[in-house]
Amino acid sequence: MIIQPAERTKGVQEYYFSRKQKDLDAVTAERAAKGLGPLINLGIGAPDGMPPKAAIDALTKVAALPDSHKYQNYKGLPVLRQAFADWYARYYGVTLNPNGGIQPLVGSKEGILLITMAFVNPGDKVLVPDPGYPTYSSTVRLAGGEIVTYDLKAENGWFPDFDELENMDLEGVKLMWVNYPNMPTGACATPELYQRFVDFAKKHKILLVNDNPYSFILTEKPISILAADGAWDCCLELNSLSKAHNMSGWRLGMVAGDPEMVNEILKVKSQMDSGMFKAMQLAAVEALAEGPEWFEKLNAEYKRRRVVAGQIFDALGVEYNPNSTGLFLWGKVGYSGEELSEKILHGAGVFMAPGFVFGKNGADYIRISLCAPVPTLEEGLARIKEFLGNS
Repeated sequence: MIIQPAERTKGVQEYYFSRKQKDLDAVTAERAAKGLGPLINLGIGAPDGMPPKAAIDALTKVAALPDSHKYQNYKGLPVLRQAFADWYARYYGVTLNPNGGIQPLVGSKEGILLITMAFVNPGDKVLVPDPGYPTYSSTVRLAGGEIVTYDLKAENGWFPDFDELENMDLEGVKLMWVNYPNMPTGACATPELYQRFVDFAKKHKILLVNDNPYSFILTEKPISILAADGAWDCCLELNSLSKAHNMSGWRLGMVAGDPEMVNEILKVKSQMDSGMFKAMQLAAVEALAEGPEWFEKLNAEYKRRRVVAGQIFDALGVEYNPNSTGLFLWGKVGYSGEELSEKILHGAGVFMAPGFVFGKNGADYIRISLCAPVPTLEEGLARIKEFLGNS
């Protein structure tokens, strides 16, 4: 390399699932050479279902119009911001301000970096859950901040111990990441939990960011941290269409909160892109207008998949919550989750994510994605049973 990379990149690696793909490709090639069936990948939470037809129709229709291909407003079309506001009012019971309190994003993952860049200075501390989404930590490192992990443990239902939080050294903590329904554990928040988070954040003058893309998946009713008393003083919330509408590849998300805070995020975002393709925005409007029957059908399928995923864990002797929410089933192995993951990958051609990827508290856990149809999960189960029977 002719020059040295920036110092900020030394604290991060290529994303685990990107690095792991090389191993998965090797297993796929090895199985093909032996005349065996292809690898079954139960690792990543990328929904395999079709998006709403109305969204696809809008995309194709608007893409064919001559005026659709120009630069778009950095803030997003007013009709899209209003659609997000209507979505929140209808399903979360929360009133958002579409004129400054909502910023459309290229997926909520973009928002994690934008928020960190907008609010975290070098040396600032950020509270990150363990286990939790690895991108929370990576963005802190890229911004030169300091990661302070807070524990989520099975004995607390994967909720934090607030007494433990209060006893931590919170000097210099500026931002806190929260994520429920939780990835990877599947724990679901309650309004009472969100209120405790908000009260904690206000007391310690911390910006609280709730990452909320799984709120429709296998839950009784989606909830938002912005419904908690005082949330508007200290909270931002990320959301997306990726999971709730089978649109992960479309990269459609949003951040909502007090307009003054949202404007700080726009300052960063407007340096990075020039607005979302108009056809995508109008397709999102159609998707956001879907009624309850869309989510009922979506969750009926995920319930069927969760049952078979549970049968895989039963075959492996793994403990799990059969009523888990979100796109994954999280199971306790009792020893190294990575060891079990590798054993099943190479022995049965089935990949499940090892829990260490999400933090030290996940080291003896394993995660199954529900983003595979029932027949694929059943084939994975059969392979695993056959492998275990021959071991």
